[in-house]
Parts: sequence; C-alpha cells; structure tokens
Amino acid sequence: MAAPLNASGVRSALVRAYCMIEASPKRGRKRSERRWWRHAVAVAALCATGMAEAQTSRTIRVAGEEWPPFLARSLPDDGLTGSQLRAVLDRLGYTASIDYYPWRRAMELGMHDPRYAGFMPVLRTPEREKFCHFSTTLGRTSYVLAYLRERPVRARSLADLRDTRIGTVSGYSYSADFDTMAATRALDVEEAVNDETNLRKLLFRRFPVIVIDSQVLRFLLAKDAFTQADRERIATSDGLFAERTMHLCFRRTTVGQVQQQAFDNAAREVDLNRLEKEYWRRIGVGG
Repeated sequence: MAAPLNASGVRSALVRAYCMIEASPKRGRKRSERRWWRHAVAVAALCATGMAEAQTSRTIRVAGEEWPPFLARSLPDDGLTGSQLRAVLDRLGYTASIDYYPWRRAMELGMHDPRYAGFMPVLRTPEREKFCHFSTTLGRTSYVLAYLRERPVRARSLADLRDTRIGTVSGYSYSADFDTMAATRALDVEEAVNDETNLRKLLFRRFPVIVIDSQVLRFLLAKDAFTQADRERIATSDGLFAERTMHLCFRRTTVGQVQQQAFDNAAREVDLNRLEKEYWRRIGVGG
C-alpha cells in the first residue's frame, strides 16, 4: 500500500500538477500578452519553490558574483546588469533579489537550486546552452590583455601567448578559441577566484599578463585600494577578443523556459541600450 501523503505532500503534488498544466505555452498564449507575461512569471515562481504560498511572491531570486561595474552590492541597483534586470522585472510587476557568491558557486546554485530562477551575468557558450535558457542581452563585455608597462606583452594572436603564463578567473569564458586552448593546455593559465585577485597578482609580478574586461579593470583601478602608482603601471592590449553579450541564465527546465519567455517579452518594452548609456553616466564610468 502506498504511504499516505501528509498535508505538505498533498500540497506539493497539487503544485506539480498545476505546473505541468499552466506551464504549457499553448495554454499561456490564449491570454492577452501582458496577462500572459505576468502569469508566466507567477507560475514559474510557484513551481520553482514547489510551495503554494509562493503564488503570492513578487520577487524573482537569482545568484551572481560580485563583478563591478556589471554586478555589485555597492552600486546603484546592483550594477549595470542588475539595473537592467530590475527594469525588465518592473514591467512585470516583480522585484529582483540577488544573492552573491564566488562564480562557480553562483553557477552551481543558479543551475540546480530551485530557490533560484538562475544566475547572471553569463556569456553564451555551446556548453552552457545545455543547462541554460538564455535571456535577451543584458550588457556587453570586452576582454583585453592587461600587463605591466615595465614588462610589456606583445601578442597578435593567441598562439603568441603559448609560452606566457596568463591569469584568468575560474569558471569564466573568454572566447571559444581561448577556452579550448586553455582546456587543452595549449595556453598556460593560472586561475584565481576573481579579477581583483588577478590584478593584485599582476602588480606583484606573479604572472606577466591577465585577461580582464576593460570596464572591470577601469572600475577596479579607480578604487582606493589601488594607488596612482599602481594605475600608471598597468597597460592593456585589445584586439584578441571580440565583444560578447551577457545574459541571465534561467534554469533549463520547463519552469525556466516559461520564465525566460516572459522575461524576454517584457524586455522588448524596455530600451536596454538607453538604460546602459544612462547607467554608465550615472556612476561616472565611460561606456
């Protein structure tokens, strides 16, 4: 005989059944567009928690890493990407709650913890397509090589870096070619927990070059933790990395797909490019 369900078990079973029906795209499209967007996120929030009480929640929870100026507790609206996330969710009548972790931990929670809708900001890669429903673009990144002026590094191609130790961040994607060469050890990389750690290691000559987003580098060097002498020692070289778009990775589940579709539909009503330019001016960083 099957074990009887307690009240919590009955509630969970009903929620699962409700989710299977309500997450259907065909069912959702019978509603007006705006009602469907709101309904889709509400269903997603309910299903993600597995609790009927979540139906009244107006908060979408995501995991992320401190990556100023794109995502940071200390910045207005949690950084550029945070501000864009909030602007889109506001169209749906929702607010965002961002929890901060080291990058690999943020990815793990965003992919597998049902408390989270996903994680951000993330670059699209074929590997990540396996576990993400990617949102529309939420900012752009431009990676550069950063090195010391007293120890210049010249590279016209990634192949020119084969004999050079390179500082990177664990779990980051830089480009398809760079990622492949690093994975196959055609490039000698040393991984750190974040960009600020790499920048300090560079200044201490732990390695001759690091890969870092140009805006992140500019923002870090402007902090009081770095001196004017530190800033004057750093030089950069661009051209090896193409500009890439950043996204919110929704969990690759039926619920995640519903959330991503609702989010992207709402994003069409928000001028994200204008918001980005205004945000850079707002915090005094050139876009």
